[in-house]
Amino acid sequence: MKALSMKISQNNIIILATVLLLLLLYGTGAYLYNGFFSLQVFLNLFIDNAYLIIVATGMAFVIISGGIDLSVASVVALISMVSAVMFQHGANAYAVMAASIALGVAFGFCQGYLIQRFQLHPWIVTLSGMFLARGISYLISTESIVISDDTYTAISQYKIRIGGDGFISISVVIALLVVVLAIGVARYTSFGRSVYALGGSEKSSLLMGLPVARTTVLVYTVSGLFSALGGIVFTFYMLSGYSLHLMGMEMDAIASCVIGGILLTGGFGYLIGPTLGVLATGIIQTIIMFQGTLSSWWTKIVIGFLLFLFMAFQRMIVMRKEKTAAAPANIQRKIAKKVVNL
Repeated sequence: MKALSMKISQNNIIILATVLLLLLLYGTGAYLYNGFFSLQVFLNLFIDNAYLIIVATGMAFVIISGGIDLSVASVVALISMVSAVMFQHGANAYAVMAASIALGVAFGFCQGYLIQRFQLHPWIVTLSGMFLARGISYLISTESIVISDDTYTAISQYKIRIGGDGFISISVVIALLVVVLAIGVARYTSFGRSVYALGGSEKSSLLMGLPVARTTVLVYTVSGLFSALGGIVFTFYMLSGYSLHLMGMEMDAIASCVIGGILLTGGFGYLIGPTLGVLATGIIQTIIMFQGTLSSWWTKIVIGFLLFLFMAFQRMIVMRKEKTAAAPANIQRKIAKKVVNL
């Protein structure tokens, strides 16, 4: 019992709460609706949300560092438009992917450089980036452009069989590889440790001699890279480019991070959390789809309620940590006061 209480500490109770929420939602769906508890319904959660898992994982690096990136959805839409236009001009599929990655990395690097070099608030810079990327998408075309490239179509339709009749897409494999890579980077590299230290306290990071400037720029570059990857995966999924794709998706990515246990104040969170958050919101959407009569806006209502719940939960944990950290200092002050009175 003592070992169990040690394992369920303040550091992992949020992620355990997310896992419990997942099981509760999935159990509710399986209890209420026939066919919900099937392998393919579960795998569809990954197929339909592979792009969001990638984008939310990139967002997690930014939030853990103490920042925010509001441009991710617009970058995904821009990637879909650029890809569609390049295909219209006869570009090779792999050249389109390389150009998409280069565009995302350059976009993220520029945002990180502006934030670090001019000490601008991430909200302002990435909000500008959001308008810029979406505006360029409108400039390219206001119409939806169909992608009929053979390579993209083959990747989009390819099914990887798992057990019986279950299958996943190549996009799911890409998303899972990205998550595993992100976990490894966060846990075993100096960059990952610097991201957590920067989110905990920028001043302390500077005093420890950590490369704060480089880490800040890299964090937004990584977010741009993941947004580009998400854009490529989303283009596989939709096989079209459209400037209105994924309006407001940046909030879904942030919500997935929060539900997955990433502290909005920075400095704490597990990189598996965004994936769990995406799956939780995906299960809510699936339950509403199975229910059949509720509007899709109920998904937003439920996610909003969960966000309130998880933010209050996170705040309680932070307050408890602050209280625990302040306890030794309070005891020392009381002892000093007694000594003076004597």
